[in-house]
Amino acid sequence: MEFPAASAHRGLVPWLGLLLAVFLLAFWIPPTTAQFAIDSTNAAEGDIVVLRTRNTPPNVARFMWYRSEKTIYNNFILYVTHLRRYYTGPAYSGREGANLKGILIIKNVTLQDTGIYTVVAVLRNSKKERAFGQLNVYRRVSVPTLLASSTTATEKKDAVVMTCQTNASSTNWLFNAESLRLRKRMKLSQDNRTLTINPVRRADAGNYQCKVSNPVSSIESAPVKLDVKY
Repeated sequence: MEFPAASAHRGLVPWLGLLLAVFLLAFWIPPTTAQFAIDSTNAAEGDIVVLRTRNTPPNVARFMWYRSEKTIYNNFILYVTHLRRYYTGPAYSGREGANLKGILIIKNVTLQDTGIYTVVAVLRNSKKERAFGQLNVYRRVSVPTLLASSTTATEKKDAVVMTCQTNASSTNWLFNAESLRLRKRMKLSQDNRTLTINPVRRADAGNYQCKVSNPVSSIESAPVKLDVKY
């Protein structure tokens, strides 16, 4: 004999299970697989560059490197096998080396080495995975020249214009070896290479420098001393 209460309770169980499943699906986010990639790198001309892969798949039989995102024969640099054998292609310059840790080494890099690099990991089961990364090669910045329209000025009367001569991508200004704090009387050109002080005050007297930089280097100009008479 079956109790009515037990029968009613048993009929609710499947519905409770379904509701619980819907609830869990609403809040469960599936884990994302880390993407196989090459770490993008900035380097100075003449450096030794190491391009590294991350999230490298296991059981790699060989790595094939290309100097482009297109994996065609003309862009092929080299590949290395698990037997540590090297095979080179048309894009090999004699400056490259690789290993089975997913690393490509390029010696004495040039501006022409800038671009996208591709690596194809061939697994033991013959499956292939592909990764991309960017190498940017820059010239080290040269010492800038700081010119001033005048190094002696009269307070509240004269204006002084200083110009930083450089081809660097970034220019900043120093006053007495510290970052210059712009006052209302100071104005920078759009490219930051020209500083105008109009009119000068006693507080403006001191040593000025421009500091230029790019992603791989930075250097300061020789100081220019501004004297203010009052």
